[in-house]
Amino acid sequence: MSIKNEDDKLCINTIRVVAAEMVQAANSGHPGAPMGLAPIGHTLFSKVITANPANPKWNNRDRFVLSNGHACALQYTLLHLSGYDVSLDDLKSFRQIGSKCPGHPESFRTPGIEVSTGPLGQGIANAVGFAIAQSHLAGVYNKPGFPVSDHFTYVICGDGCLQEGVAAEAISLAGTMKLGRLVLLYDDNKIQIDGETELAFTEDIPQRFAAMGWHVQTVEDGNHDVEGMLAAIDAAKAESEKPSIVILKTTIGYAAAKEGTEEVHGAPLGAADIVNVKTKLGFDPAASFAVADQVRAVYAGVKARGAAAEEAWTAMLAKYSAEFPAEAAEYTRRMAGELPADWKALLPSWPADAKADATRNTSGLVLNALAPKLVELVGGSADLTPSNKTWLKCSRNYSAEDRAGRYLRFGVREHAMAAIGNALAAYGGFIPFTATFLNFIEYALGAVRLSALSGHHQIYVMTHDSIGLGEDGPTHQPVEALNLLRAMPNLLTMRPADGNEVAGAYAAAIQFKGPSVLALSRQNLPFIASSAAKVFDGAYTALTKQTSNAAGTPLVLIATGSEVEVAIAAAGVVAADANTAFSSVSVVSAPCLELFDAKPASYRASVLPAGAYVVSVEAAAAQGWEKYAHASVAMTTFGESAPTSKLYDHFGFTGVKVAARAEKEVAAYKAAMAAAGINVIVPVPAAYAPASGTTYAGLPASL
Repeated sequence: MSIKNEDDKLCINTIRVVAAEMVQAANSGHPGAPMGLAPIGHTLFSKVITANPANPKWNNRDRFVLSNGHACALQYTLLHLSGYDVSLDDLKSFRQIGSKCPGHPESFRTPGIEVSTGPLGQGIANAVGFAIAQSHLAGVYNKPGFPVSDHFTYVICGDGCLQEGVAAEAISLAGTMKLGRLVLLYDDNKIQIDGETELAFTEDIPQRFAAMGWHVQTVEDGNHDVEGMLAAIDAAKAESEKPSIVILKTTIGYAAAKEGTEEVHGAPLGAADIVNVKTKLGFDPAASFAVADQVRAVYAGVKARGAAAEEAWTAMLAKYSAEFPAEAAEYTRRMAGELPADWKALLPSWPADAKADATRNTSGLVLNALAPKLVELVGGSADLTPSNKTWLKCSRNYSAEDRAGRYLRFGVREHAMAAIGNALAAYGGFIPFTATFLNFIEYALGAVRLSALSGHHQIYVMTHDSIGLGEDGPTHQPVEALNLLRAMPNLLTMRPADGNEVAGAYAAAIQFKGPSVLALSRQNLPFIASSAAKVFDGAYTALTKQTSNAAGTPLVLIATGSEVEVAIAAAGVVAADANTAFSSVSVVSAPCLELFDAKPASYRASVLPAGAYVVSVEAAAAQGWEKYAHASVAMTTFGESAPTSKLYDHFGFTGVKVAARAEKEVAAYKAAMAAAGINVIVPVPAAYAPASGTTYAGLPASL
């Protein structure tokens, strides 16, 4: 079979050749998938997708996601042809520093890229998130005759995507939610890096998707049957009660000498085969990155169609604004990323003598205080709502029957939950929150990393944050999670000590144009001399006590979250000890080390002053604390199953044991320094080092 329409044939073969040339020029990349996917890519972009390349952020555009991001030479070529700000020179700079065409799609780099995809399966989950976003906005704002939100989401994926667990989670959820405006196009080419997919992947894909509530179609000739593909997409769009998958039987590396094999998957074809491909497809072998005027003419229609669609939608929105001014104003504000002017006044506060409470509980109170005004707060929990305290009392469950609900029941799908949250953030008009136990953020870490990489404004509400969760034991007690998160650029990791710090953490997370993790306690914690505003300093002195030893060394105990109360208890022990080596003891609460690092050196030095001996106190691994402390009271093993109080005693997190540890550590430190001929306490690096080189876009400086 051959492609029937000559314009389609020329466009498709141009895409195949240019994609292969991009990989060859870079001497790196994946030519096979773009060459095999050229027919469906052309069909989508030239005939189906409604978007305006002149305004890639138009709210009601169709969303397109390339889940198998290694095939990005296809997407970059299509963006160029469609009139996005991606030039031929950009295509020629594929995979080079600063290029608009990096090795995998990056939303912050390339106009027309909706989300960063690279780790396989993420894009499928992102597409599910886009479909949720569209349907929710439709449920809230659409009125008869006013389709404010009515676009479709299209996603291309490969075998590797369907093998990933995150995709399985998202596919299952999409079927449950009956996301009828979601169309998945599966590149069924029977090949992956190791060879034929049958080596590791023999599932009956149609039955799998049907069992999960999807509408299933197959196009037997995905290499040529443009009409069949178009008909299948039309049928998918007509199915409003189910998400749709169209299975495309394609040939990887179509027209290459080694087409249909793994050898065209992840390496350039070679100069000789590039000539072979051009010759076979009727192109001049000597011409490079050639795009015929005929192809330009076909794709000129894409830009014109998109501009007309946006113009019509904008006119409709103007009429909508006249008839429904309140809804229109709220929609416009949300989609512009603007917060209500008075939202901070909603933050609750507590006196220092308030009854002790778990920070997961105060988190629920803060979230519910903000949610009625901040309608963009949409999210849910991975089947832990009663434990995470994230239920929105002002709203309802989002479901197939109630698209206006703001609470998402993700089920036990942590990874898909985080990836869907990324998509809500990328879509615009949402500040998503997603919740589970801190230990299980590691199930979702692939998506969390993409949150940080792309600057997705997502709030991760992570409860049960330490050994303090008690009897569930070491399988649930995170000891390494905080270090993993703090090592990630562009991510705020906040571990508040009480309700006021929780309020400040939410305020920072809402203002920060990137992802934040709130690590929250299961056990009750006392209130301290805190405030929401102090969180923005990252770390601050919560109390200072003098001792009877005026000639001693100042001691600073720097702690986070549930260990601040331990440090306060230890300060009391030190102050009451007539034989202490310390002249004073201060307790520093450090809810967010990233915010602390961003403060001027003079402020950091005032909190961790020269001449003081600093000990960190945190029921987590010690790595990383050497920047802030001379010694650490920390976890060096996994936890145990026992009541919280017994665990804290067993692992040394009591006032008496921390005080004794501080005395012992400073004595050993002074002895070591004296042996080296040093008679002062060397300041910790955080007290005098320049601010971190890590970039935090839009870091909030104050409440």
